[in-house]
Amino acid sequence: MEAATVAPRFLVVDDHALIRHGLALALRMRFPAATVFEAGSLAEASRRVRSVGNLSAVLYDLQMGDTDGLPGVETMLRMLDGVPLIVVSASPDTRVIASCIRAGARGFLPKGSNPEVLDHALPIVLGGGIYAPLPQPVAAVPEPITLTPGAPAGDNPVAQLTERQREVLKLLLQGQSNKEIARSLGVLEGTIKVHLRSVMQRLGVRNRTQLALMAARAGMPI
Repeated sequence: MEAATVAPRFLVVDDHALIRHGLALALRMRFPAATVFEAGSLAEASRRVRSVGNLSAVLYDLQMGDTDGLPGVETMLRMLDGVPLIVVSASPDTRVIASCIRAGARGFLPKGSNPEVLDHALPIVLGGGIYAPLPQPVAAVPEPITLTPGAPAGDNPVAQLTERQREVLKLLLQGQSNKEIARSLGVLEGTIKVHLRSVMQRLGVRNRTQLALMAARAGMPI
């Protein structure tokens, strides 16, 4: 006889009650057997984590009233001690996404996503993978990138880039434009475009968002 499936237990953390309730409702619609808890601040989330226990995943708003941005994400991750954290944010900025994933978040959901994105993201995260969005037309469901945690260092394609390619990639992740990178390295802008095209081909990515996520996963400083 097969073991009974354990019903998931989610915690939604957002200081805007309407958004928090909306996320909780979307979770209950997609996981009818799930138990969904809510918290309106980082402090309340801390109390919930201690009192509830056995959480399956936490959806956490990046911009909280008591602790904004990455410090709040890092604090929450320490409290969760291995429970998957999915960051929810109105910002689709590549550097923000990469920083959250690098800090240890297992997913990133833009607030402009359709509710159906949960059908894609949650099974990946609950299965041990990482979900992050790619740029999509408005109202489309973001295509997931699935990254397998714990890949051997020998399989890290970033480490196989040339020294100059890694220099270009590092400056790109710092937010510099092609022109600024060219000025920093003392070369023509066209040369930088060639380097970036080669880097994307070597890493098997199609755009800068995927590039940033792969670099962050490989431990490259941003």
